[in-house]
Amino acid sequence: MGFIRHFLIALQFFTRIPVTGRLAGWVGYTPAMLRASAAHFPGVGWVVGALTALVFWAWMQALVAQPAAPWVAAVLSTAFSVWLTGAFHEDGLADTADALGGAVSRERALEIMKDSRIGSYGAIALVLALLTKVLLLGLLVQAGGALATAWALFAAHVSSRLLPLLVIATLPHVGDTPRSKSKPLADGIDAAGLLAGLLWWALAMMLLAVAAPAWPWFAAVLGAFLGFLWMWRLLARRLQGFTGDGLGATQQLAELGFYLGLAVGLGGRFGSGS
Repeated sequence: MGFIRHFLIALQFFTRIPVTGRLAGWVGYTPAMLRASAAHFPGVGWVVGALTALVFWAWMQALVAQPAAPWVAAVLSTAFSVWLTGAFHEDGLADTADALGGAVSRERALEIMKDSRIGSYGAIALVLALLTKVLLLGLLVQAGGALATAWALFAAHVSSRLLPLLVIATLPHVGDTPRSKSKPLADGIDAAGLLAGLLWWALAMMLLAVAAPAWPWFAAVLGAFLGFLWMWRLLARRLQGFTGDGLGATQQLAELGFYLGLAVGLGGRFGSGS
C-alpha cells in the first residue's frame, strides 16, 4: 500500500492529474512520503508517456495519408505532454539555460534560477528543444511507422525520468531549499528508492522488447544516458550540486537524447517506411 500511496503522491506532484477527495484522504501526506515519492518519477513517466503516445497515435490515425501527419501529430502530442506536466521540466530547462548559458559565477547562476522571468538563453533553449523533439518524432515515423514511434514516446518519458534520480543520488542539493521546487528531493534518495525507479524502467523496457523487437532500443537508452552525463557534468562543474531546475533540464536532455539515439540507431531505415 505504501508503494501505491507514494506513486499517487508523485503523480499529483509531477502532473496536473488530481488526487483529491476520498482518494487523497486514503493516500495521506507527510514530508517523508513526499520525499519517498521521488522514487516513482519513472512511474509518472509511464502515465505521461502512455497518454502522450496515445494522443500521438490517435492523431496519426485521424490524419492518415496526409503527408504532414507525422509533424502535426508530433506537435499536438508534445503540446499535450507539456500541458499534462504543467511545463514543469521545460521550465527547468529554460531556467538552467539562463543560469548556465553565460559566464557567470556560481552564486549569480543560483540567483538567476530563482528569477521567474525567462531570458534569451532560456528562450532559445526551449525553442530548440521543442523543435528538435518534433522533428525527431517525425523522422522516427518515417523509419518505423506510427505505432513504433508511439512506443518510443512511451519509453522516452519513462527513461528520461529515471536519470534525474541518479543526479539526486550523486550530487548534493544546492537550491534555495525553503522555496525550491525540488525541496522534497533535497534529502537525496536511498538504495530502495533507486531500486523502485529501476523496476519501473525495467518493466517498460520489457514491454518494448515485445512490442517493437526490431528497433535499436540500446542506442536510444545510450543516447538518453549521454544526455544525462552532459547535464550531470555541467551541474557538477558550475554549481557543485543540483537544483530543481537542473533536474528538469536533465529530464529534457535525456528525452531528446533517447529520440536522437534511436534515430541514429535506425540510420539506414529512413525513407524506407519499414
